[in-house]
Amino acid sequence: MEAGFGWLSLAPPLLAILLALALRQVYLALLGGVWLGAWIVSGGGINGLLIGALRTFDKYIVGALADSDHVSIILFSLMLGGMVGVMSRSGGTTGLVNSLSRKATTSGRGQLVTWVLGVAVFFDDYANTLVVGNTMRPITDKLKISREKLAYIVDSTAAPVAAIALLSTWIGYEISLIGDALAKSGSDLDPYAVFLQSIPYNFYPILALVFGLMIAGSRRDFGPMLKAERRARQGELLRKGAQPLSDFDSHGLLPVEGKPHRWTNAVIPLAVVIHATFIAQWLTGRAAMAEAGHALADMPFFKLGMEGIGTVFSEGNSFKALLWAAALGSVVVIAMVTGRGVLKLQESLDAWLHGIKSMLPAMIILVLAWAIASVCKDLNTAGFVTSLLSDKLNPNLLPSLMFLCGALIAFSTGTSWATMGILLPLAVPIAFGVTAAAGFGEAAAHQIFLATTSAVLAGAIFGDHCSPISDTTVMSSMSSGCDHVDHVRTQLPYALTVALAALVTGYLPVAAGLPVWAGLLLGAAVLGAVVRFVGKPVAD
Repeated sequence: MEAGFGWLSLAPPLLAILLALALRQVYLALLGGVWLGAWIVSGGGINGLLIGALRTFDKYIVGALADSDHVSIILFSLMLGGMVGVMSRSGGTTGLVNSLSRKATTSGRGQLVTWVLGVAVFFDDYANTLVVGNTMRPITDKLKISREKLAYIVDSTAAPVAAIALLSTWIGYEISLIGDALAKSGSDLDPYAVFLQSIPYNFYPILALVFGLMIAGSRRDFGPMLKAERRARQGELLRKGAQPLSDFDSHGLLPVEGKPHRWTNAVIPLAVVIHATFIAQWLTGRAAMAEAGHALADMPFFKLGMEGIGTVFSEGNSFKALLWAAALGSVVVIAMVTGRGVLKLQESLDAWLHGIKSMLPAMIILVLAWAIASVCKDLNTAGFVTSLLSDKLNPNLLPSLMFLCGALIAFSTGTSWATMGILLPLAVPIAFGVTAAAGFGEAAAHQIFLATTSAVLAGAIFGDHCSPISDTTVMSSMSSGCDHVDHVRTQLPYALTVALAALVTGYLPVAAGLPVWAGLLLGAAVLGAVVRFVGKPVAD
């Protein structure tokens, strides 16, 4: 398996992506990709056609469902959908829309509020995607903002902010990968310090947040998003013939007549989910560290310091935290609306089940996305992509090459975390080796090392944003009630624009000696010019 399957390893993800974009049939596209990969793994040939079809279901789809973390995500998504269903049926969502509408009176303000919420829920990308999308969808609908634009803002704030936040479910994974790579290289640098120093070099996540703010605040768009926004201003929130991944607009979830629309019936359950996730992440982190006998496990909170707090938080089990939070949110919203007499208990349970049903199409796609990721693992797709660039490394080009390599792997496999896990152990030793061989000074070598480390993380996020087989891309479409292919098509030009800016104003000049702050300012200026001169205004 080390040698992999060469160029054939790229066939399953490419087939899935091309079919999804050409036919706009995501289920068929993903299923076809899984089947092709299973056929290749089975050895090909006529007999492999049947064997591949069987392995598609009994190995890859069942395997995706057998993973406990995947089950946690599915249950969390379903219960959150149920909670949103009760919120909608009780009139809480309508009340929240009416309340926020006094502030978000225009499409521009509505987009800005969405962006701010996306940055505020910084501690986990899954929680960010599902909470912000489900919260803002009714508000953006009222303001005639397209579902594609909502999905873009949600997707472009979730992973980027979680990846660079000082406290998030990403930080532990990132620091552990950096630490392992440093140890492999024989370096005594502190992994947490390296992570902090590398944050300014995360050009794509930072510029993606900046670009999202510019797009939201300027009410200017270009490419397919411009067409979608102008269509939405005419009252068509979705393209004709679109197939949204979730449907919270059905009759079964309309507010009951004759009952007050209290915004608290929406805000309190959402606040419970956010705070419960944060607290559970902390408690599971403490428990994990205590079980491992870590010295910080029993240290008082105020003596931990920022690094200690980040370590405890990163050791938590985010899947358990999200699952517990969604369950608690469902209990709270049902208790609230029945206790206030808005809905009877049976009506609340019916609305909860109706909300769950609305999430089922997205869950099918999520399972298929995980299945194709498993196929890519068996085909060693990531290893093959990495090997394509392994003999083309130059110190000044290393960060850019790692960014592109990370983007290719994440785009092909649909997972940013696996991409980081594959590339970082390779990138860090290479950065030390090539700079030493080229005779670089300590300051220049350290800058290239930091830029290379962050480039892997940034490239993984960029590729994940562009990939229609990414779970977070699917969840953004789901929480926004958007057609999945439409989300990918409208987001792709924006993601490519930010990536090009990250390369041209960031990784290339910074590796040549430009200060990182200058690269960030230059990148922001370039993106501002794109919005101003390429973007076209979309009036209310």
